[in-house]
Amino acid sequence: MNKDELWQKFLNEIASEINPASFHVWFNDLKLITLTDERIVIQVPMEIHKKMLEDNYYSLIESKLFALTNTNYDIKFVLESDKIEETSKKIEEEPSFETNLNPNLNFENFVVGETNRLAKVAAMAVAENPGKMHNPLFLYGKSGLGKTHLMHAIGNFITKYSDKKVLYTTSDDFMNDYIGISGTSQGKNTIDYANKFKEKYRNVDVLIIDDIQYLVGAEKTQQEFFHTFNTLHQANKQIIISSDRSADDLKILEERLRSRLMWGLPVDIYPPDFDLRCRIIRQKLESTSLNGKVGEEVIEYIANACTNDVRFLEGAINRLMAYTAMVVPEHIDLDFACEALKDFVNKNIYSNNNIQNIQKAVADHYHITIDDLKGKKRSKKIAYPRQIAMYLCREQTDENLMKIGLEFGGRDHSTVIFAHDRIEKDIKTNPELQEILDAIKKQL
Repeated sequence: MNKDELWQKFLNEIASEINPASFHVWFNDLKLITLTDERIVIQVPMEIHKKMLEDNYYSLIESKLFALTNTNYDIKFVLESDKIEETSKKIEEEPSFETNLNPNLNFENFVVGETNRLAKVAAMAVAENPGKMHNPLFLYGKSGLGKTHLMHAIGNFITKYSDKKVLYTTSDDFMNDYIGISGTSQGKNTIDYANKFKEKYRNVDVLIIDDIQYLVGAEKTQQEFFHTFNTLHQANKQIIISSDRSADDLKILEERLRSRLMWGLPVDIYPPDFDLRCRIIRQKLESTSLNGKVGEEVIEYIANACTNDVRFLEGAINRLMAYTAMVVPEHIDLDFACEALKDFVNKNIYSNNNIQNIQKAVADHYHITIDDLKGKKRSKKIAYPRQIAMYLCREQTDENLMKIGLEFGGRDHSTVIFAHDRIEKDIKTNPELQEILDAIKKQL
């Protein structure tokens, strides 16, 4: 029965137990304000009603509610002024929940092709029935293929069409929040922070975590995520996770955590094919000053130049817009596009280089041999170039980790992952390394 039906039955039950005069004075003007699983709030006309009901009728009210609902409620009586004060206090003390969602990323502006169709269908199914199917949804694939876009689209759809609580975060933010527990002073502050951490990540209906691969090596954070995952999953709350590699390739993650990534639906997103790249470019041009000014031959040129990453397509369009704003050409033809994008394309184009070509380019750059890269020597002069070569093989080819490891002297795929992650981390703090990588790419 709904709330109104329950309240009417409750009043009827009370009326049958006490005389009409008492019912009219003490119960006739009561209003049901809030009804939750554990609490019921009833509004009364005056302070005297609160005292009379609490002192003389509480047991009767409690027993009638239990008979109707089989629930022992915490019963609270409030005045109209109490209700207003409580509401304003709640608004003042409790900040609005931050979903961290980007409202500009939705299903409508996600361009679908053969390489990402399954991911889009799975994402829509989760958005329409969170917690009921594909739980967890595990999206994986190389960077720049639309994983994050789909995750935000799911979250935005759920918040738009339901009152469910959605939280988007990255594994870095999750880790930093968890580390913050140990960073607080001992005692009450630590307990308060830990409780706030659990409240943030476990008291949600949908938890979306991006780039789970960065939890590799963080054992205690993995344990906390494992417990958070279990708490949410057991409560039928939706979990959505992304990674740049499959669960099988995340060998350094705990086995029990990797197995949970496979409980729901793992979906691989592949690089966009030529047709999809062209359609993505057309869609992105529609919202720019270049709309209607770019010919089909320019679109195809950009699509051919940036083959593996949607972000490079966006970068090419931004570069073309900036160049157009400076030069202000009469027509944006192929010659103009080639001139505008020559440095960008040379720097960012993904090559279809095989592992052997990459090994040769790295060996030539560092004046060592391919046998050195494949061998067992661990001196810095050889070990670091070897890691650079593994990184480039991971980034520049479609070969799996096992194949790359085999081409480097039969090394385990976890060695390839370690090398890739180290170089990716070093790039952020070492500009010279980026210059070296660019130089090797030009050799290729």
